[in-house]
Amino acid sequence: MRLRVIAGELGGRFFDSPETSTTHPMGERIRGALFNMLGADVTGATVLEPFAGSGALSFEALSRGAKSAVLLEKEKRAQAAIERNIKTLDLNRNARLVKANCRTWSENNPGEQFDLVLVDPPYHDMQLSTVALLIRHLKPNGLMVLSYQGRAPAPTVNGVVVVDTRLYGDAALAFYRLSS
Repeated sequence: MRLRVIAGELGGRFFDSPETSTTHPMGERIRGALFNMLGADVTGATVLEPFAGSGALSFEALSRGAKSAVLLEKEKRAQAAIERNIKTLDLNRNARLVKANCRTWSENNPGEQFDLVLVDPPYHDMQLSTVALLIRHLKPNGLMVLSYQGRAPAPTVNGVVVVDTRLYGDAALAFYRLSS
């Protein structure tokens, strides 16, 4: 499946989604709404995208002025698609693919912190314990956004507060900040 960067420096450029049932790229409508809500928070931000799939969230962030992105992906076909996409979009300087499970990477890199953590796990396997672990990678005043099935309430995660939720049909976004 072909996806496109919606706006910014790379707006209109296409990239590939992996041919696998284990990933579900965030739809353009939701991705556009997410980044419109983030607005200026993206400019100069460091981004972590666990469960990267195609890399769509990182590519959109980089296109809109993020400084750098780390993309975590464990599935081989998704890794290959992300590598192609980074090359196609000429993002070698700003995007770094890490071929690893999110939990393992987090445990081996406890000190790495980011301004934005964009989490879009497979809906059939939300891995909320792993999502909760990712909180340690938020910088002070950082923001974590979780995409989840919209018919359920926003998942609670210890150590953060939900500052906003948005519903888009069968999908929803929850915005978390570190609690003081």
